[in-house]
Amino acid sequence: MQLPSRALESNPIFASPFPVTAPPSIQSGAPDCEARPQSYGRAIRSLESPTASAWCLSKSRRIFDLSFALLVLAVLAVPMLVIALCVRLTSRGPAFFAQYRVGREGRLFRVYKFRSMTWDAGHRGPGLTRNGDCRITTFGHWLRKLKLDELPQFYNVLCGEMSLVGPRPKLPRYTSIVDMPYRPGITGAATLAFRREEGMLSRVHPSHLDDYYSQHIRPLKTRMDVRYMCRATFWSDLRLIGATFLACLTPSPAPPVVRHASTQFLAYPPQPAQQVSTAKSFETAN
Repeated sequence: MQLPSRALESNPIFASPFPVTAPPSIQSGAPDCEARPQSYGRAIRSLESPTASAWCLSKSRRIFDLSFALLVLAVLAVPMLVIALCVRLTSRGPAFFAQYRVGREGRLFRVYKFRSMTWDAGHRGPGLTRNGDCRITTFGHWLRKLKLDELPQFYNVLCGEMSLVGPRPKLPRYTSIVDMPYRPGITGAATLAFRREEGMLSRVHPSHLDDYYSQHIRPLKTRMDVRYMCRATFWSDLRLIGATFLACLTPSPAPPVVRHASTQFLAYPPQPAQQVSTAKSFETAN
């Protein structure tokens, strides 16, 4: 089931505005010992101890996250109550779903979502979901389509467990970035690029989901997130939030004008001289 990165980039489900290069072991069928050059070893080390831009670690970013989360929760409090009531009335089980995920510096925390699957979904299938998954409820399908199931995570932002922008919080068995120095995010570079991931996984047999995700999708998402976080700025975060908002409101696949707008939103700004050395450790490994 080897699938080169070019196939992913040309796939209409995977529309990434970022340059993506898969690790050598994914690009070819050669064994790891033959396919991994010295630069790949440096890339693995950069994932174990990833760098971050000054903005990612600043108090200013935390203040921005806190202010934005408070605003969203205040404005959307009533709609969120309506959503919680609809979830509770349309299917058996609680309105909210909570699960332990890996956060900053490897600490576990409880991430919250509106429940979009049956209450016993964890006992009826794999940890990954795909289009057509019978565990997704009718109302949950629309929540996931519009990404409304993620709204409770603004509470995680308030608690300091998440940020607005960053790698998505992973289950312990799917974690790739060890000792992540920044908080996981509600949206991120890889999250936006793989926003149709469930459609891609629908082409994979359920028994192969975990292997396919670990070998083909997780490495690409990890590299994209690390690459973004080591050069993130206030303005790049704003562009990514805007592009995420556009993506949530557009059908799949998005019209060309929307894809162009998202690409422009996410175009990397020129790096200041003092930040070049920070990002270099990961860039030279590609």
